[in-house]
Amino acid sequence: MKTVLDILRKGGGWRPSLYLKIENPPYMELVIEAVDESGPCGLPSLSVAHYGVQNGDAMRDPEMCFELGLAGGAHLNVFYYRNDYAGIEQWSRFIQEGNYCYYTQLHQQHEAFAMLWDNNLRVQGFCEVFTDKCILG
Repeated sequence: MKTVLDILRKGGGWRPSLYLKIENPPYMELVIEAVDESGPCGLPSLSVAHYGVQNGDAMRDPEMCFELGLAGGAHLNVFYYRNDYAGIEQWSRFIQEGNYCYYTQLHQQHEAFAMLWDNNLRVQGFCEVFTDKCILG
């Protein structure tokens, strides 16, 4: 998730009030925001989502939630995936009744999708658009 980390750095880093909205037509807007709760390992978390609208409702296409780790360098570790248009909500890592739960195969699928999505965000120029708006704004 190098592109998302680059945007996060340029936006001042993770903080509880983090909310970054990037409009980059013709693509769906990208929102990166802090999640109120910590992730399954107790680390700060953030949501990354494309938003569209259907029947007046905001629709995530997709949303992924990540924990922000710093050991060994800044990195994002996915634990949640949601796509409102497809009616999918998946947790690949979570705490249930005090136990850490990890779905290996699903987590690998989430990681693979996150890498593909991050590359698409880079190719589509979201980091550059965000940088330009920061410089101009």
